[in-house]
Parts: sequence; C-alpha cells; structure tokens
Amino acid sequence: MENTVEKFEEEILDACIRHAKEVLAEQLPFVKDKKYDFAPQFKDLTIQLYVVGVMQQFYDQYEATTADAQEKAFHALYCMMVQDGVKSKRAKSQAAFIRQMSRLNDGDEALALALGYESKPGDHSLAEVFDHYVNEVRVSKGLWRFYDQGKKILLLGGLLFAMAGIWFVTIYLPESDNITILAFGLLAALFFIVPVFLVGLLIHRYKTRRGNRTQTPPQ
Repeated sequence: MENTVEKFEEEILDACIRHAKEVLAEQLPFVKDKKYDFAPQFKDLTIQLYVVGVMQQFYDQYEATTADAQEKAFHALYCMMVQDGVKSKRAKSQAAFIRQMSRLNDGDEALALALGYESKPGDHSLAEVFDHYVNEVRVSKGLWRFYDQGKKILLLGGLLFAMAGIWFVTIYLPESDNITILAFGLLAALFFIVPVFLVGLLIHRYKTRRGNRTQTPPQ
C-alpha cells in the first residue's frame, strides 16, 4: 500500500512538472515578443516564482489546503531544476531563495506567484507580471550591466594599482621586507578601489532616483 501511494505521488509530481513546462512553453513567446530589458537574475526569479504559482494551482486538486499545495509546488520546482541538470545542492539553495522571495515585506504573495496561481490557458499572465516592472530601474538590464562592468573595473584597476605599488617599493625601497611590500601594494589598490566604488555608488543612486521620478506622474 505504501509503495502504491509513493508511486501515485511520483506520478503526480511528474504530471505537475510536465504541466508547468507546457504552461511556460505557451507563455514565454508572449514575453519574448515584448522584448523586455530586464536583468537576467530578475527575469529568472520572476519566471520561477510564476512556475511555483502554476504548480500550486495544479496541486490544489490533490491537496487538502492551499498551504499544502504550495509546499508541494516548491518541492516540484526543486525536482524540475534537478531534472533540468541543476546540481541537487544548488537546486535546493535556489528553491529556498525562491521561497524567501515569494513573500513581500507586508506578508503578501509576490505578484509573479499570485498571477501564476491564477493563470488560465491562453492568457498572457506571465507578460502581465513583467509589464508591472517595465519602468522599475532597479531591475533593468542596463543597471545590471553597469554593476557587472563596475566589478570588472574594480578588480582589474585594483590589481594594476597593487602591481604598480609593489613595483615602486621593489625598485625604490629595495630594503623593504615582504610584508611591507605587500602592504604597500594593498594600500595602492585601495587608493583606486575606494574612490571608484564611491563614484559608482553615486551613479547608481542617481539612476535609481531618476527612474523613480520618471514613474511618478506629473501633478
């Protein structure tokens, strides 16, 4: 009897994953047509939250409560990621992160999860989720690209300044010990990293504030 129950649950799980993939196959072309300019991390997070909602809707027909259905949905998301080739440890970590992001600070469900749960065949519910964030600068690909390029500049610039500092001490202060040379190199790197980081932070705040002002309609 126990084996029969486990087999039934596995069959439901497989059916849920197939259903979620079918829904995504239907929804993603609508998203692609819109040509959104979102950061990849935000786009992936939104889609995964939407999938949890779709899976929760699927499990509603088998579970006694909505909470149980949602719990099964998170587990199904983890299993789907593993089936798609994600390592178990990483999939578990990602599923935990998705669970954390599924609730807003005020306790409400994330929009993507809610619309996924309410989705119906033939609607454009996933695109509706992304439409809600079109003017949100903080999730734009441009800002993410600025952040990614900033990391590279800090890394390469800091490395060059550190090498220049080490070279200077080695040439002009040859009697210095290894610790002094290393400390001077780190100090030189900081002379580059700190100002550039502060400038980047100011630019980030400026872009974010300007985006927020753009969203506010004129009085």
